[in-house]
Amino acid sequence: MQICNNLHGEGKVLYISGEESAEQIKLRADRLGIYNENILFLGETNIDIIEESITTVNPKLVIIDSIQTMYSEDLTAAPGSVSQVREITSRVMQCCKKNAITTIIIGHVTKDGNIAGPRVLEHMVDTVLYLEGERYFSYRILRGVKNRFGSTNEIGMFEMKSEGMVEVLNPSSVLIEEREDVPPGSIIVASIEGTRPILVELQALTTMSVFGIPRRTANGIDYNRLTLLIAVLEKRAGLPLGGQDVYLNIVGGIKINEPALDLGTILSVCSSYKNIPIPKGTIAIGEVGLTGEVRAVNMIEKRVKEAEKLGFKTCILPESNKKLLKDKFNLDIIGVKNILEAMKYLKLR
Repeated sequence: MQICNNLHGEGKVLYISGEESAEQIKLRADRLGIYNENILFLGETNIDIIEESITTVNPKLVIIDSIQTMYSEDLTAAPGSVSQVREITSRVMQCCKKNAITTIIIGHVTKDGNIAGPRVLEHMVDTVLYLEGERYFSYRILRGVKNRFGSTNEIGMFEMKSEGMVEVLNPSSVLIEEREDVPPGSIIVASIEGTRPILVELQALTTMSVFGIPRRTANGIDYNRLTLLIAVLEKRAGLPLGGQDVYLNIVGGIKINEPALDLGTILSVCSSYKNIPIPKGTIAIGEVGLTGEVRAVNMIEKRVKEAEKLGFKTCILPESNKKLLKDKFNLDIIGVKNILEAMKYLKLR
């Protein structure tokens, strides 16, 4: 609905819904403050009627919500099946490309985060965008995974409010703005989403296990990566975590799968176990290998510039990355070769 409204004055928009009635769509439009006479609504699931309507109206934009509800009478399969989705998508593409009409097809996703039904849908279309977010958090990330006409290395971050989805211009400041005091186990790390650097807060908690097998819980990062880094801490730093429950969380409900968070994970777990806080103006960047070495990461200058812009005073990063930095920064750059050097600098060892 917000996309439709943003095309005000550009031409007609045809919103085809197989899930919601006109009354439901109107209630949402009223809530969002959308009053655009060029938005036309069609509550239909039959592809024959849909094709006829698209040809008759000849809109600037067509939105189909959702592809799993549409069906063709030529096929006996149920709506949402492999054959129906393939047939509907093919006919919509032929109709809209013939008339040069931009089309957005909405598809449901499974619990694993993949488009429900046949993966052939992703191969047929020109662009695939995923709108990601957790149920209990207000932030949404729009991520491109396929784009025939541009780069997929960009993301958009939005916050869900009563007036709709509002763009977050500076995600880093939003994700760390509530971090006032610095308890043990908390550290800021720099991630790259597409080509945009984002600073997030990592929080670790270690407690004595009351069961025979200690628990490891990861929220926002890969669970297997956490267990691997705990093993590195035990073997290379001599931290006795075998009897400790370890919990790790990325604040804000963001999910990140990037090796550059390894060093921050190591330091936050160590900080919680030693009950020693990490100084507030400190940020950590680096991948950690199985031998405890801190390895270089990409786009290091973008990460450091983002940290500098937000007022951080110290940046701990791989020694190999420090040698490659060309610009001068107004914060202390600490290069480390392994996790022991990083722990020693922060007095965690």
